Amino acid sequence: MTEKILGVIGGSGLYAMKDLKVVDKVSVETPFGEPSDAIVVGELEGTRMAFLPRHGVGHRIPPSEINYRANIFAMKKLGVERIISVSAVGSMKEEIIPGHIVVPDQFIDRTFARKTTFFGNGIVGHVSLADPICDELHETVLESSQQAGANVHPGGTYICIEGPQFSTRAESFLYRSWGVDVIGMTNVTEAKLAREAGICYVTIALATDYDCWHQEEEAVTLEAVLEIMHQNVELAQSILKEIVKKPILKRSCTCGEAAKNAIVTDRKLIPEPLKKDLEILFGKL
Repeated sequence: MTEKILGVIGGSGLYAMKDLKVVDKVSVETPFGEPSDAIVVGELEGTRMAFLPRHGVGHRIPPSEINYRANIFAMKKLGVERIISVSAVGSMKEEIIPGHIVVPDQFIDRTFARKTTFFGNGIVGHVSLADPICDELHETVLESSQQAGANVHPGGTYICIEGPQFSTRAESFLYRSWGVDVIGMTNVTEAKLAREAGICYVTIALATDYDCWHQEEEAVTLEAVLEIMHQNVELAQSILKEIVKKPILKRSCTCGEAAKNAIVTDRKLIPEPLKKDLEILFGKL
């Protein structure tokens, strides 16, 4: 499949796109194993879209066990140049009220038990992650969120923890002292891999709760998260419908060239099978 497609990765609660006209469900083979689930390919308001539930349909894969590399590789293989991630997060600031939307532009990575790069096993490369979110896509999502009637916070820092446990109160206070805006368990890994793959990436972060720093509130519970999360899913669908009304598949950013000069390994030393596996990501090596 070579035509341009918008990729959407759905998080907690967003396991399907109700208005997506399904054309096919594709099980994509990758050198990194199986993606979280079959990718649903279809049309939303006339825009071609590839939708993948991050945790699998039925929410059966915890954050640490998601095959992030397979997910991003599969999107690239299908022709996706831009990914919009939809994720439930905890609020780390008083003004980000549960039910609000944040469109972060920075990440802090506190994960420790997952694969975060396509490099390795005989090939070394380094991409810039100074600005991990595509500015062009970020502006489109902000505008669309406002048009959908969301209470949206532009920019901010998403701190990504390993999970699946929520933070201790001491950790929550520490992260607050760093000035972060929201806390989650998945998106920084996707952002890193998308950058290596030359795919634009942005997050629609749906605040479901105050993290446990907010001592006037009850400590975060799964029940409380789920209640707000279900309310946010409808809003997320509305935002995506606004996004696809715009020329979302046209891009003038430099995200696609992120790995152009990243590889430092002598090409003659890269194993031939590895060259073949990574050709979709990096072209002819």
